[in-house]
Amino acid sequence: MTFKQDIHDILEDLRNKRILDSEVKAAHLMKGTTDGRVYTLTINDEPKYVLKLDSPQNICLVEQCVQAYPESRLLPKLLYIDPAKTFMIYPYLTGTTHNERGCKLDWMTLLVKDLLNHYEIDDQTEKWGRLALPRDSWLEFNERSLEGARENIGRLLPTEDYDKVQALIERISKVETKYLLHGDTGVHNFVFHKFKLTGVIDPSPMAGPVTYDFTYAFCSSPDDLNLDTLFAAFELLHHKSINKSRLVEETIFQLYCRIGISAKVHPKDLDDYLKAWEYWKALLP
Repeated sequence: MTFKQDIHDILEDLRNKRILDSEVKAAHLMKGTTDGRVYTLTINDEPKYVLKLDSPQNICLVEQCVQAYPESRLLPKLLYIDPAKTFMIYPYLTGTTHNERGCKLDWMTLLVKDLLNHYEIDDQTEKWGRLALPRDSWLEFNERSLEGARENIGRLLPTEDYDKVQALIERISKVETKYLLHGDTGVHNFVFHKFKLTGVIDPSPMAGPVTYDFTYAFCSSPDDLNLDTLFAAFELLHHKSINKSRLVEETIFQLYCRIGISAKVHPKDLDDYLKAWEYWKALLP
């Protein structure tokens, strides 16, 4: 059965069950991945809902993350989840990802206050990292992240830079408390409307320290990558289990990994990231 036929049958069934308004007439493909598809559902050509088809495992993980933090104003409110865990529906958020995001400190402030400060300890698993692909330790997760980044970076940065970042791993991997994280807190998953952060979509849930989502978000765009912005946002974080020198080391590690991501999938940002790297590399011991 094709995805188009799936959508037709799904909408018909949801209308019959009065879960969706009868006025919902169309579904427009927003994006597709190997595992699933994301559609906007419209009424009178205006987007009203988002319907996401995915594997049962991924649907369950997203449900777990979103339902863990109902007080967050940024996570989508799930309207319906298929009992077979093959799709979910949530309200459409007006705005755009990546663009028109305004000052980094402004959206980092909202991210910290309205999402990260709601994070709670995850005691449901002994594993670390992505719940869909767990690791035995935070050290193992960081090691695999670094090696993946090194492969993508290739000759863009000298070997000495890799060696300096690799020397940080033991220290920044000493984490005792793990939290249930969104796991993909980057501008590609942030919805901005009128230069204000209004939503955080597409969780890829993880078990790890809150500083992971914090530094991931900070490094997810090449603008305002400076100590002033980092420290100002960090002061708002409730889960401050590390000092500022450790925060700088974790940011440097995260930035190296982000350069690897940029080299692979966001090449237009690469030059700005490489300029920022010179600033942060100078802060290494």
